[in-house]
Amino acid sequence: MLFFILVPAMNKKELRKKYNTLRDTLTQEEIDDKSLAIANRLLKMDIWEHENYHIFLPITSKKEINTEFILHILQGKDKNIIISKSNFTNNTLKHFLLTDNTILKNNKWGIPEPENGIGIDPTTIDLVFTPLLAFDIKGNRVGYGKGFYDRFLAKSKPKKVIGLSFFPPEKTILDASNEDFKLDLCVLPDKTYEFI
Repeated sequence: MLFFILVPAMNKKELRKKYNTLRDTLTQEEIDDKSLAIANRLLKMDIWEHENYHIFLPITSKKEINTEFILHILQGKDKNIIISKSNFTNNTLKHFLLTDNTILKNNKWGIPEPENGIGIDPTTIDLVFTPLLAFDIKGNRVGYGKGFYDRFLAKSKPKKVIGLSFFPPEKTILDASNEDFKLDLCVLPDKTYEFI
C-alpha cells in the first residue's frame, strides 16, 4: 500500500521563512560545493552568445549562492559583467559595469555594491542571473519581498532570466501574481528547470 504525504502550498511569506531556515543549515563548504556545481552546469549550457550579463554578488550572511565561480566564467569568456547598487528609498537598482577599477563595499544590509563605475542602461542587458529564495514549477520566484528584481526585469526586458537555487521547486506559490517576473530557467546543482 502506498501512502502520499500532501504538503500544503505556501504563500511567499511562508516560503521565505522555510527557505531562510533551510539555508541556515548549510555549511560554507556545502555552499561552495553547490555553487561550483551550479556554475559547471551553466558552463555546459547554450547561453554564452550574448554580450551583457547581469549578476548578483552574494549576501554571505544570508548564505546566498557564491557567484564567484560564474564571474570567472564570464571573465574567461570576455563578457561585459554588470552588477547593481540598491536604492532603498524607492526599491530600485542602478547598474554598473564591473571592471578592475570597480570599488566594492558592503551596504548596511550586507550587499556588496559598487561605489563607483560606468553606469549601464538596463535595457542593454541581455541575460540576468537572478537571486531567489524559492521558485515553483511554473517559473515564479520568491525573493526577499521588496520587488527590486521584478521592477528591474520589467524595465530591462532581458532576453533570458536564469534563477539560481540550492533547492528544488515548490509545486505552486499561492500568492504569485502577474506583477512577478517569471524565470526562463532555474539552475540547481544537479538539475536545470526550463519554463515555457
